[in-house]
Amino acid sequence: MQPFHLAFPVTDLKKTREFYEDLLGCTVGRTAERWIDFNFWGSQISAHLVDGEHPDAITNAVDGKKVPVKHFGAILEMDEWKALAEKLTSIGTEFIIEPYVRFEGEVGEQATMFFYDPSGNAIEFKSFANFDQIFATE
Repeated sequence: MQPFHLAFPVTDLKKTREFYEDLLGCTVGRTAERWIDFNFWGSQISAHLVDGEHPDAITNAVDGKKVPVKHFGAILEMDEWKALAEKLTSIGTEFIIEPYVRFEGEVGEQATMFFYDPSGNAIEFKSFANFDQIFATE
């Protein structure tokens, strides 16, 4: 699988680095005065400092929950997903959508959770009961 690259806006590089490096465990790559590269589960994400705040997120209804349309994340092994969910819950993370399993017993069964980084970027972490069904429709 090829890694991807994603650049995203942040309002505070110090808080961003603490969040991605210390809390999520991402290693830091190249840095400059206004950006930081992180190894995000094998892909490169680049946090770029912007002046000002982000507009409110637009959401779509999924399973009766408000899913932020603009979000990114990683698909983890189930044990890693559960450990991250427990860690985030234990430190009092304010979730957009708390950890839960969707499509239970169906094709594409998956665990998911959403939360914001310090700059208001929505992040989703998910895991699949069967990784062969990541793109399955039936």
